[in-house]
Amino acid sequence: MTRLDGGSPHAQTGHGVRFDWGLDGALAVAAGADVAVVVDVLSFTTAVGVALDAGTEVLPYRWADGTAAAFAERHGAVLARPRSAAGPGDLSLSPVSIRAASGVRRLVLPSPNGSTICWHLAERLGVPTVLAASLRNAAAVARWVAERPDAGRLTVAVVAAGERWPSGALRPAVEDAWGAAAVLRGLPGEALSPEARSVAALVPHGDVADALAGCASGLELVADGYAGDVRVAAEVDASRVVPGLVGGRFVDVA
Repeated sequence: MTRLDGGSPHAQTGHGVRFDWGLDGALAVAAGADVAVVVDVLSFTTAVGVALDAGTEVLPYRWADGTAAAFAERHGAVLARPRSAAGPGDLSLSPVSIRAASGVRRLVLPSPNGSTICWHLAERLGVPTVLAASLRNAAAVARWVAERPDAGRLTVAVVAAGERWPSGALRPAVEDAWGAAAVLRGLPGEALSPEARSVAALVPHGDVADALAGCASGLELVADGYAGDVRVAAEVDASRVVPGLVGGRFVDVA
């Protein structure tokens, strides 16, 4: 049985920069961390970056929670609908829908993976700094962490959110590995755990847009009519925003 307590080797406590997958992995490697970077390329962290580019704050929320509407109303925010339930003009987890909106000050953005992980890291573990990274802003996030005055003393946990099989089991998603790799390559190499070092070496084969559109998650979105979301996610280093959770809201801490 895998131990996930503080003394578990899965916590990677001997290393300043750690890496793992999904919520369980996040809770293991982010325990005691100063900074956690969550990567969910298709599409939560891409959506967060697009929203912040437009000046919209994002409030992450746990998935499939019936209290989300009341939470949004309490915070004077728009609640993003599931993609499958969104109509014309509705905001959803789709970055295209967020980019097309105007005048939205705050957005409650639930998702089963990235948003849920961010919520647990901040609320359950109390990680001081939780950041959202995608291919669009990985370089900016890594640079912000690496250039902090206390960078040499930081413990950083990078988490690839992954996706879910119909059974609910974690499905490691290659696009999140690519995004995590882009962050990890910008952090001090000597601090990386073996897991982090191995992931940092991963790069898409050929054109990033083609690779995203051709991977399993990309094919699924394209088949469902969301090819535009895949194209937005492939805008490598197009954004300089560094989404950080401050008071339960993602704002640009850069």
